[in-house]
Amino acid sequence: MRATRLMICAAAIGATFLSVPPISARTPAVALATDRNALVARAQSLGATNVTGKPAPNGGTTLNGKLGGAQFALVFPAGWKGDSLLYAHGYSTPGMPIAVEADPVEKGPGGALFRAIYDQGFAVGHSAYDKAGLGVETAVRNTKRLRDFITALGGKRVYVLGDSMGGSIVVTLLELYPRAFAGGLARCGVVDSWKTLLGQLTDMRLAYTVLTRDTPYALPGERDVRLDAISSVPPAGTPDPQATAYVWTRMGQVAQPPLALWTAAQKNPDGSEARIVRQVTAIGGFDYDAASLTYPLVTTALGASDMAATAGGWIYDNRQKHYSASGMTAQEETMLNAQIQRVRAAPKATAYLTRWHEATGRINTPLITMHNRIDSLVPYAQEVAFEAKVRANGRDRFLVAYAVPPTRAPLPIGGIEGYTHCGFSPAQALAGWNALRQWVETKRKPGPDAIQ
Repeated sequence: MRATRLMICAAAIGATFLSVPPISARTPAVALATDRNALVARAQSLGATNVTGKPAPNGGTTLNGKLGGAQFALVFPAGWKGDSLLYAHGYSTPGMPIAVEADPVEKGPGGALFRAIYDQGFAVGHSAYDKAGLGVETAVRNTKRLRDFITALGGKRVYVLGDSMGGSIVVTLLELYPRAFAGGLARCGVVDSWKTLLGQLTDMRLAYTVLTRDTPYALPGERDVRLDAISSVPPAGTPDPQATAYVWTRMGQVAQPPLALWTAAQKNPDGSEARIVRQVTAIGGFDYDAASLTYPLVTTALGASDMAATAGGWIYDNRQKHYSASGMTAQEETMLNAQIQRVRAAPKATAYLTRWHEATGRINTPLITMHNRIDSLVPYAQEVAFEAKVRANGRDRFLVAYAVPPTRAPLPIGGIEGYTHCGFSPAQALAGWNALRQWVETKRKPGPDAIQ
């Protein structure tokens, strides 16, 4: 989930998935990858629609189409023997187009990583979700369906990789379907609990609203934390490029006040603006940083309505919570707790977030996680909590967690430097993938120095 791509019973979901034909009914993977027309025909016979095939690098084939109405893209190398990687993308702000890149090898979100994996002989692909915003449920459904589809095309070992919300999707898939994937790589992910993360983001918006009231730094629009501050959803029928521009404009409107607050805080580190930044980020469990202030506020200010609609009710309860932060005076603490909005969670919504997803830690598939020690949108604490659950369930042998040093970069909006979300170098990204692949192929768990 960069700035825009952040964070039902199994039987019912399983009923919607593509059923996989028996092995005897499959065309050999190598033959399909070599014969583009045969690949298209086989995809159509398996229920895919709008199917097209076109050349991919080094004699491969790019297959585009739809499964259950959701767009997908798969790129098969020449001589494909069945190894595959599926990607689960992160959170996207409501209003963003839901389509995925038609050429995930050359233009996809993984950058050079996906091309490197493709050059190793792997098919690479991804599926669109049914909606923007909070989408763990639809992402799990659609990614699992794509996994079953590629298996029907001859896939053998299928891996899954995801970033941010996609990291949560990886963990959810491995917990729900322990035999479906050969291994998982969850990067900068909400690997432990959406209830925890959304509570942190909500607390930040609640505190920010009180502490910036009647100042130039107040967020625009609606103050009720259960609603979007302003809507980021463009008018119906807006073409994708204009829709993207519309969402970015709304993001800029919400980001401008906290960025202005940050700028003022840097001019006077002992002034009132700096105190507000310190208090708001501390209440959310984030670092004193421009991105760690702005990204959470933008996410919840533009995503609250979608989160509630997706979960079936309001997602967070703070009626009994007492708010405080280091350095806050007794008077400031009393004022904050007297004025902060108190909200009640709907039981249906909290049950939904438990299902989609609060990790159990009961994994049976090799899983590598990567997380920056400081992350501006998904705190490293998610990793700590997830590791504890895995350990408590005696599943340590299936998990290797890598803590990666934090990185800084200019924010997409405002040009101010801050801590990154998912700040991995190309070398670290490839090392994470190679460690997972070697683990699965050799059965030897990677060591602590596989990612530097």
